[in-house]
Amino acid sequence: MLGRGAIIAALCLLLLGLALPAQAAKDDPEPIVVEDPHYGEVLFYFYQDDYFPAIVRLLAAQEQNQLDDHEQQAELLLGGLYLSYGHHLEAAEIFERLLADNVNEEIRDRTWFFLAKIWLQRGYIDKAQDALSNLSEDLPKNLWREAQMLQSQIYINSGQYEQAIELLGNWKGRTEWSRYAKFNLGVALVRSGNVEAAKEILSELGEIDPYNDELTAIRDKANLALGYALLQDGQPQAAKVPLQRVRLDGPFSNKALLGVGWADAEVNNYRRALAPWMELRGRDVLDPAVQESMLAIPYALAKLDAVSQAADHYLNAIEAFYEETNRIDRMIGLIESGKIFDFFLDEDPLGTTGWYWRLEALPEGPEARYLYLMLASHEFQEGLKNYRDLHYLNRNLDSWRGSIDVFANMLETRKEAYDERLPRIEDALARADIDELVQRKFEFDSELDRIEREFDWLAFANEREFENWSEISEFASNPALNADIPEAAEVREKVELLQGVLQWELEKQFKDRLWRARRDVRETGESLVEAQRARRQIDDTMRDEALRFEDFSNRVYGLGPKIDDMQLQVAEAMGSQRAFLQSIAVGELQAQKQRLDVYTVQARFALAAIYDLAASTGSGDE
Repeated sequence: MLGRGAIIAALCLLLLGLALPAQAAKDDPEPIVVEDPHYGEVLFYFYQDDYFPAIVRLLAAQEQNQLDDHEQQAELLLGGLYLSYGHHLEAAEIFERLLADNVNEEIRDRTWFFLAKIWLQRGYIDKAQDALSNLSEDLPKNLWREAQMLQSQIYINSGQYEQAIELLGNWKGRTEWSRYAKFNLGVALVRSGNVEAAKEILSELGEIDPYNDELTAIRDKANLALGYALLQDGQPQAAKVPLQRVRLDGPFSNKALLGVGWADAEVNNYRRALAPWMELRGRDVLDPAVQESMLAIPYALAKLDAVSQAADHYLNAIEAFYEETNRIDRMIGLIESGKIFDFFLDEDPLGTTGWYWRLEALPEGPEARYLYLMLASHEFQEGLKNYRDLHYLNRNLDSWRGSIDVFANMLETRKEAYDERLPRIEDALARADIDELVQRKFEFDSELDRIEREFDWLAFANEREFENWSEISEFASNPALNADIPEAAEVREKVELLQGVLQWELEKQFKDRLWRARRDVRETGESLVEAQRARRQIDDTMRDEALRFEDFSNRVYGLGPKIDDMQLQVAEAMGSQRAFLQSIAVGELQAQKQRLDVYTVQARFALAAIYDLAASTGSGDE
């Protein structure tokens, strides 16, 4: 069967669209495609079992509307994470709200199934029944069998034994769940008064050959239940058979040994009854079966006329009860001082929190045996987890308070750097006269228009071409070329030819050079537009930066009082939770004391009766 931690993991993975392999009836689903990086960060912490930082980041991302692409998945995951901390009411509210929308039927059925299981574990029988009522027949068979088992438990817990018998009596299959079904059927039959019908079922379970620890435990429980049912039905000899099948090293051995002894005592075979009771005498006095055996032994001895030995055992029982009562009183004092809870906080204080936390070891010393007693209570375990979670929150708030100083230092460093660079930036901006550059761009546009209009082909001549033109023009203006001689005329013709060739080349490239010039000027204009936009952004940033620093400063330094207030709330909650745990632990120990007091009174009365009998007969020996 799945434990609570496995239920949370299965539900979260299911709601994320990742059914567990052991439960998946179909092929592996498609992997999740994470669209929002903030959701990916949440999943990172979730798959590391770090549920608290996952919740913090998920809530922060939701508040800042950063999960648009995973809104429903994030809500479902948040419900699962709430469950990991036992906040079943908040989680159920999320699930029920989302299940009311259009959700895949397979996911709907599985979610209602896990909710039913969680509600039943928390003791909300009505809500568990409502969740089971929402299941369809399309639920996978393995989950459907467990759902039927949950239904039978609801019937038994609510006293509806006939309905439980009808449901479990029609159970089909030979899976492991059939063993649980038979056991619950046997319990329902016993509680309804039909011991003979229960005898056959529980006997069959009590003789199975188990292949795992769960079936071994079921076998012992079935034998124990059958044995005590037969004892109460007046069949002591028949009761011995199943009771003797219970393992001597199992968790039910003490009660089985006690029952075996009473079965023999019912037929007045007190000498045989002493054997299991004497075995119990050396076991932990905290166990009620051991305490009862300490009174049963002298009772049997008295029936065997071993009056002196009976008196000795009564005295030993009174002394043992007295010493145990004193130890309980010391333990109650330790609990009321609150020191006992420090151990649970010292054990990996920043480790796993929520339902996944498990105590790995108990402290050494006489108080450890009482911790076993307290931890056997589901209520105490849940309260202890809440207490650890509150301590974790307090430590986390301390860590956040330390982060405030880091953020404050970062903010001051950035402000100093900004104040240092601001004058240099303002000086550089003052030197960069963008308006003048824009005006020059307009002048270039006008000049290009003139060049195009006048077909000023010489305007686009490069340096070499312009030098050649100037040199040819200067040579052409030489007065010697105007002389009326053949040589001058020949040179003049060559000069005119050179000028014509150069002009022809420049005119041929005029349009291409004009287009390139206009392109360069246009790109310069676009760059100037970007520069103007950047300048406005810089001006806006310079104007707003002071406000941003002030806003960041208010936010950083404003977190301190909020954390102080939260730590006060956490401290108050820890105090209340510690008082709650103390009330549970002290109440359990007080119940132990009261039972010991009752047994002590019974032992004293029995001892007094023995003394009176000895006085009246004049003999204290057997």
